[in-house]
Amino acid sequence: MGPHLLTRRLRPVDLYVVDGVLALVLGAALTAYAALESPLHGGVREPVWLSVVTGLVIGMPVAARRRWPVAVAVAVSVSAAVALTTGVIPNFAAAAPAVAIGLAFYTLALVTPARWSLACAAACLVVVSVALASTAGDLWTRTGAVGYAAVMITPAWLLGWSVRERRALAARQSEHLVRQAATEERLRVARELHDVVAHTMSLIVVKAAVANHVAEADPGEARDALRVIEETGRTALTDIRRVLGALREGNPYAPAPGLTELSGLADRAAIGGVDVQVDVRRDVPDVGVVPESVGLAVYRIVQEAVTNVVKHAAPAACRATVTVAAGEVRVEVTDDGRRPVRSDVEGHGLAGMRERVALHGGEFSAGPRAGGGFAVAARLPYRVVA
Repeated sequence: MGPHLLTRRLRPVDLYVVDGVLALVLGAALTAYAALESPLHGGVREPVWLSVVTGLVIGMPVAARRRWPVAVAVAVSVSAAVALTTGVIPNFAAAAPAVAIGLAFYTLALVTPARWSLACAAACLVVVSVALASTAGDLWTRTGAVGYAAVMITPAWLLGWSVRERRALAARQSEHLVRQAATEERLRVARELHDVVAHTMSLIVVKAAVANHVAEADPGEARDALRVIEETGRTALTDIRRVLGALREGNPYAPAPGLTELSGLADRAAIGGVDVQVDVRRDVPDVGVVPESVGLAVYRIVQEAVTNVVKHAAPAACRATVTVAAGEVRVEVTDDGRRPVRSDVEGHGLAGMRERVALHGGEFSAGPRAGGGFAVAARLPYRVVA
């Protein structure tokens, strides 16, 4: 139970309890003890009760340093200055109120904007410096008194300010990471939806055109085309539900497609007039399990490449070769389409494939083949888990 208590984040109530203990032990007790000290050369010898009250006046405000940091800093500085000026606390015991002053100015710089906390610290530094300088002579010079006042206030303020800046930097970095994660998630969902919609809508448009063309001449073929449209639409709805369901934590709809689902792409592409041959090879028999993210990327790359063939090159023959090796998956999709290809414009499909490969630190290329047709090639590395 001990480690849990040590690592548990303190609640506001716990912090106020800590401040109260610090005010009593480190502030009031030490300061009262310093006030009880007798001066070196016949200074003020106040009653014991006055020494105790002086310690409480200087130390107890520390208990409220988180709620009223400016007021506490001013109160501690002024009361310490009065005690030092009147001689209730001798100069040689000035280190005791320095504890309360340090706590007050650390919190002041930590929770107050730098502009206001710096102005308050400078004003209080002047007050304490004047108090020490007015009693200088028995222990130090006036310059030394001013320097000691700066040592009492400046390091504590700088420490609080540096902690405040580090926390602000950490908060900005955390916010940036959240925005970056949200952007990456939107891009991922956009890629998934594009791949799903582009692939299925291409097939639906092709079969709808067929059904419209033969509706009167061959009602049977028109019905077959409508049946394909229905099946393709159902598949698209399932994929879209899976993508959108992944946005809700703990509510997945279906496992992401991977290497084992590649054969289904050939069947659906045949509907659009493209003869697709899918060949999945393994260079090493015991190559291990390909990560799900890599398998999904490979599936989407092949799907997008085949969809492009359906949209731009059908009727055509297409060959998709997926080679699984130790530590990487290589993809090559080629077709023998004869339609002219515009290589100067890269659409969302090619851009999405390129992004998927880049996310895995791989290589991607796409362009017309020398003998006609189009070729897409990708290499996706992955870490082999023993």
